[in-house]
Amino acid sequence: MPASYAYLGPEGTFTEVALRTLPETATRQLVPMVSVPAALDAVRTGEAEAAFVPIENSVEGGITTTLDELVAGEPLMIYREVLLSITFALLVRPGTQLSGIKTVTAHPAAQPQVRNWLKAHLPDAVWESAASNADGARLVQEGRYDAAFAGEFAAARYGLEALETGIHDAENAQTRFVLVGKPARPAAPTGADKTSVVVWQRDDHPGALLEILQEFAVRGVNLMLLQSRPTGEGIGNYCFAIDAEGHVSDRRVGEALTGLKRMCPQVRFLGSYPRAEVDPADVRPPRAGTSDGEFAAASDWLARCLDGRF
Repeated sequence: MPASYAYLGPEGTFTEVALRTLPETATRQLVPMVSVPAALDAVRTGEAEAAFVPIENSVEGGITTTLDELVAGEPLMIYREVLLSITFALLVRPGTQLSGIKTVTAHPAAQPQVRNWLKAHLPDAVWESAASNADGARLVQEGRYDAAFAGEFAAARYGLEALETGIHDAENAQTRFVLVGKPARPAAPTGADKTSVVVWQRDDHPGALLEILQEFAVRGVNLMLLQSRPTGEGIGNYCFAIDAEGHVSDRRVGEALTGLKRMCPQVRFLGSYPRAEVDPADVRPPRAGTSDGEFAAASDWLARCLDGRF
């Protein structure tokens, strides 16, 4: 039996479409799961080799369900990312007219991306969240709701019609998906990489977040995502999900993480992996004083000082 990849299902989700862009899926069994936690738990229990889940969209930012699942529980690691342009269709049972739509459904992350369209065209429709956009289409097929926002490609799968297509409030909206597995040695750097970590602040005090950010700033490491998540231990207690430009093997990134580990009670490494749709030739060079060669030269200078050779 081929190794399996779990993903946010059912069949017909944007997640499945993004997953099928990975060449290795030709030799993997793709297993739809009812939720992001279920997909990630399949990896933790060994039922799946990896899980493929959404983690960020360009309209609302980080997807909290995925971030919270990566923060808690047995550690997992990100190995790949995929970007997918998102546009919605309004899927209905054959014969349904816009005037007859009283209830609509989709994944919660879809609502901010269609809110203005919904207000303009279906201002009185009641919104109900579904486990995924494709699951919303399934619920429409079963008669639970009148319409669902989902990918147009899901219509045929669930015997529905696309009453409206090309729905989006923001031009060029994208969702970022990640392939997650059990921790292992990160892949070799490509020159266009991203490193993800979760950092817990030691306590709530003035400048606590600044102290974390300075570990990156003084080493010239650009941050690509910063999102706070409550720890559940009371108001003011937060951890921070961070995506940084570069690979953990880059001296500037590695030393930034070392600094965080020294000052924070807990740092969870989520992986270093290639950035989607970025050519290494297009990546700007490190800021002056932060290249691996300059870090090595500084270390060599210190060694000479210690040996009395300066």
